[in-house]
Amino acid sequence: MKIFNLPDLGEGLAEAEIVRWHVKPGDHVNADEPLLAVETAKAIVEVPAPFAGVVKTLHGDPGERIATGGLLVEFEPDPLLADAGTVVGSMPIDNDDFAFSYGSNPTVSANTTSADRIRAIPAARALAKRLSIDITRVSGSGRGGLVTVDDVLRTVPQAGPGTGAPPQPGSQATAPQRNTGGIAPGNGERLRGPRRAMAQSMATSRDNVMGCTLFDDADLHSWQPEQDITSRILRAIGAGCAAEPGLNAWLDGESLSRQVLSQVDVAIAVDTPEGLIVPVIRDIRGRPVADLRRDVDRLKRAALERSVRPEDLRDFTFMLSNFGMIAGRYATPVVVPPAVAILGCGRLSHDVIANQTGNIEAHLRMPLSLTFDHRCITGGEAARFLAAVLRDLQKGN
Repeated sequence: MKIFNLPDLGEGLAEAEIVRWHVKPGDHVNADEPLLAVETAKAIVEVPAPFAGVVKTLHGDPGERIATGGLLVEFEPDPLLADAGTVVGSMPIDNDDFAFSYGSNPTVSANTTSADRIRAIPAARALAKRLSIDITRVSGSGRGGLVTVDDVLRTVPQAGPGTGAPPQPGSQATAPQRNTGGIAPGNGERLRGPRRAMAQSMATSRDNVMGCTLFDDADLHSWQPEQDITSRILRAIGAGCAAEPGLNAWLDGESLSRQVLSQVDVAIAVDTPEGLIVPVIRDIRGRPVADLRRDVDRLKRAALERSVRPEDLRDFTFMLSNFGMIAGRYATPVVVPPAVAILGCGRLSHDVIANQTGNIEAHLRMPLSLTFDHRCITGGEAARFLAAVLRDLQKGN
C-alpha cells in the first residue's frame, strides 16, 4: 500500500480546499496524471499523481479543507504501470508518516523525538510550542488522529476571573464560547480561498507588527500626458528603497533580527471577486517603465483568472496598495510580515494650491500613505523614504 499526502504547493500554507477529484476508487493512474484540483489562498492548483498505481481510497470530499501533509489518496501498487517523477507532491511514504513543521527533516531516525512522531499540522505544532504545551499530550480530532489548531486551543485552561493564572501545559479545558455576532450556527458564509488567506494575514499582522503611517501628497503637475501611473509608482518605490534601504527588508519578530535586501520585489494587491490576490513584481529597480507595465498586466490578468503561479506570490520585500484606482484618498495600509513597509496610493485629484509666486493654481496630486513597522524603522527613515518617492513622482517623465 502506498499513500500520498497533500504536499506544500509552494505557498507555505497550512491547508488547501478540495475543488474536484479527477479520479475515483479503482482507477488506474500513471505518474504525473492529474489527481485532483485544490484551491489555495491564491490559486486553483492541479495536483498530479506522484507515482503509478490503482486508486484504492480517496480522503476528502469537494469543499473539504485538507491540512498540508494530510492524507489524500491510498494506492495499490500496479506492476503494469511504470513509476515516474513528479513536479508537485512527495514520493511514497509508509503508514508511519508524520506531519512535520515547515523546514524540518522528514526523515524518522533514532534521534526522532516522541513530539516529532505526533501527527500535527504545522500551525498546531507552532501554537503548542508558543503556549508551552506538550503536543504529545494533545488528542487529535483530525483524520487519523491529526492534531489541529482547535485541538491545541482546547488544552488551554481558562483562569478564573482576576486570577491571572497561566495555562498549565497539557491540561484540558472547555473551549470558550465565541461571539458569532448574532449569526446562527451554520448560517454564515465560510471564508475560503483569498478571503480566508486575507483573514489569516491580517490576524498575523495585528499580532506581530507595530504599524505607524505617514501621509503626504505628490504633485504631478509636471507629468506629461498618458503617464502610466502604476509603473511610475513602482519606479518611485525603487527610488525610495535606494534612499532608505531599511524599508526593503524582512524582520524576524521572534529573534528581532532584520535582513536588508538588495533586490526590490514589490507585492501588488489585485482586487478580485474572490478577494485580494497579491502577485509580486520582481526586481523593479532600474527597469524601464514599459517593462514594468508588461509585468503588471501579466500578473494582474493571472490573478483575475486564478492562474497565478505560486512562485509569483511569495518572497516579496515591499508592498503596494493602489486603492485610489477605485476610491479613497488616504488609508492606513497593513504591513504583512516579514515585510516591514507598504505604500498606499490614493485617488488622484486636482487641488488648489499656491505656487512659488503666491498665485493660485490647480495641480494634479496623488495622496500617499506609507505604513511601516516601527519596531525596526525610525520615523526619520520612513520620512526620508517618502521624500525620495515624492521627488521621483514629481518628475515630468
